[in-house]
Amino acid sequence: MNALFPISFFLVSLLFCNSVSAQSTQSPAPSGPTNITGILEKAGQFSTFIKLLKSTQQSDQINNQLNNSNQGQGLTVLAPPDNAFANLKPGTLNSLSDQQKVQLVQFHVLPNFISMSQFQTVSNPLRTQAGNSNAGQFPLNVTTSGSQVNLTTGVVDAVVANTIYTDGQLAVYQVDKVLLPVDLFGSVEAPAPAPAKPVKAVSGSDAPAAASKDTSSDNSGAAEALSYRFAAVVGFMVALALQQ
Repeated sequence: MNALFPISFFLVSLLFCNSVSAQSTQSPAPSGPTNITGILEKAGQFSTFIKLLKSTQQSDQINNQLNNSNQGQGLTVLAPPDNAFANLKPGTLNSLSDQQKVQLVQFHVLPNFISMSQFQTVSNPLRTQAGNSNAGQFPLNVTTSGSQVNLTTGVVDAVVANTIYTDGQLAVYQVDKVLLPVDLFGSVEAPAPAPAKPVKAVSGSDAPAAASKDTSSDNSGAAEALSYRFAAVVGFMVALALQQ
């Protein structure tokens, strides 16, 4: 037993040293610069929004802002999933010019970091990258009901569905609809006015009394003329009879 103890102790010590050595040499996961398209690709179901971000070069703009040390306010991205784009009217995106597509994407980006709890206290309208909301351009308003955050653009009403990513500098939220700004798509169409009620035809009995023709005087005149003619004929026949 005494002869085996040093060998066993040596083996145990060797295994412990190897384990400590492996842990000390393991490198942490690489922490590269923040990449908005990478975040959305990892989340999945945002391919259409990613294409818009890339085609308008707004993904580069967002990444540059996030990785610029002078940019301290952070950003908030409101990302519609693919099914939200699929629910748009056919041709909606194709009807936009390149500049309008840039504005559409910018309308989904807020120029500061907003946590879910901060939505409760923000001032309306929210400022977006698309324009100065204080000057009436691209207004985006938020209301909350408990923990639910609702967004309205003047064209559509959307809900913040869930948090995709947040790190204190960048917040990415999924919204259930594409945020269509009133500056590009106009206001909500007013309901069509109710059709006018058809005019009821006026029957003879309902016609005003003044409109009916008074025929009593005409009838009496005709009867009087007829009696004169009858008397003349009778007189002529009497005279004729006397001559014979």
